[in-house]
Amino acid sequence: MREIDLYSFQGLLKHEGKAKYGESFRQWQIDAPNFIIDGHYPVRELWARAKSCWDKILVHESKSVLVVAHNAVNQALVATAIGLGTEYFRILLQSNCGVSVLDFTPQPEGGTPNICLNRLNQTPGSPVAGGSSAGRKTSKRIVFVCHGVSESDLESSMPYTGNGPLNMLGNIQAQKIAELLLDLKVNTVVSGTKMASVETADTITKVQEAADCLGADCIPRYVETKQIPDLDVESILTQSKKDASGLQNVSSGWLNRLEDDVTTSLWDQSGKSWKHLLYELSKGSDQDNVVIAVGHPALHIAMMGHCLNLTKEWLGSFHLNAGSISVIDFPDGPSGRGVIRCINYTAHLGRWSIPITRSTQADEEY
Repeated sequence: MREIDLYSFQGLLKHEGKAKYGESFRQWQIDAPNFIIDGHYPVRELWARAKSCWDKILVHESKSVLVVAHNAVNQALVATAIGLGTEYFRILLQSNCGVSVLDFTPQPEGGTPNICLNRLNQTPGSPVAGGSSAGRKTSKRIVFVCHGVSESDLESSMPYTGNGPLNMLGNIQAQKIAELLLDLKVNTVVSGTKMASVETADTITKVQEAADCLGADCIPRYVETKQIPDLDVESILTQSKKDASGLQNVSSGWLNRLEDDVTTSLWDQSGKSWKHLLYELSKGSDQDNVVIAVGHPALHIAMMGHCLNLTKEWLGSFHLNAGSISVIDFPDGPSGRGVIRCINYTAHLGRWSIPITRSTQADEEY
């Protein structure tokens, strides 16, 4: 679990590496998975080491295991756990003191457990305050916001239907989200047409527009808002005959329990939604552009899958809670690869958040 080994690069400052190794240093910057030095492929070796670590970690007697390691090692541990290759190096960010949670759920018939990335890179500080991804300046960003809990959720067989207005907890979640996003100057807020999404989006917009009007010289700022029907997936999810009830007990990987025709429809619909967001991100000049997308957790999980060039079979590999945010940066612009800064960040919710780790006490309900 030692950090990545860069062989002859070790001990050099960046400007020394550029001067001494030229093209090799450039390859390390732009094509790290295929970077070779001294006859070694450092990223490939890192992935192999990380994969072998799981054989030792998962035989531990504890139900919860804390792994403390380095940036690149943690990237490789997360990626290899859910089956992603070296091409995802520098795509799933790991910050100093950032916490990521992987759930390994045994299957009744035995064999390989279901593995879900419950949380990625939950940091002590705000995940939206920084302006760089993996050391690269970024001015284009999409923030996924899972709408707050609604009045109708407790009566539905499907998690987070969003058909009714926000309940008290949902309103608190929306306000906490809006406060967190004050670290950004938001250009556009898009949402589906369901009431919970619209109300969450409205709260974010009002706080953003009022942010510059706290002093005597008030100059209101306009934030563009849009309701896009393609961001509604609730009608697709309710076609499922499976019971996914229990709002506060939505287990990680629950999308794996849906029928194939339902996940296919969800995947196709989310592809249209993802194209909408990339279009919104590409509008305007080369200046900063931040697009907030408010919707159902299942929609955001699927859109992250499109961002990562995955398939619908990966839907159960990620998890999102109501009121969470996930951040995707585009250092190369909307046509380039998205870099996942965080997934399912909930620290802003304080006491209203779901704990970052679950109790393993058999007699204690989660």
